[in-house]
Amino acid sequence: MARHLYRCPLRWSDMDAFGHVNNVVFIRYLEEARIDFMFRLAPGEGSDSFTGGSVVARHEIDYKLPLVHRHEPVLIESWVSRIGAASLTIGYEVKDEATEDAPETVYVRAETVVVPYNLAEGRPRRITAEERHFLEKYLDEPATPAGKSKVKAKAAEGRLVA
Repeated sequence: MARHLYRCPLRWSDMDAFGHVNNVVFIRYLEEARIDFMFRLAPGEGSDSFTGGSVVARHEIDYKLPLVHRHEPVLIESWVSRIGAASLTIGYEVKDEATEDAPETVYVRAETVVVPYNLAEGRPRRITAEERHFLEKYLDEPATPAGKSKVKAKAAEGRLVA
């Protein structure tokens, strides 16, 4: 399992009146990481993969801790948690990595459902074999659903008896 790593700079304008990154700004951070993942790392020179358009069908965000402005970028790990015929789900963690002096700090866990879209025809399209091959390299477990502990999430899926 591989994860895409994106270091996202924090901007002074990302802060709100309460002195932390505004909740809406996190969606922009996720977009930056997703675009970097899907377009910059898309397979092959001259490949049409992921270039025909896509739309976001859904976001789910679990805010864990406030993030305040600093000069160091925040790390966004992205991976694919589900691949369907005509959609995929990307999981994310916005965090600081563990160091000798501090444990890992997770600010946000999130998921985005992305639907490939044919702009010329004005409708969704299926994921191509080339795209699926690329996405499978990043396939991993879903992010914990917002508001649920891992135990509750597994129990809801019928995999755990409480």
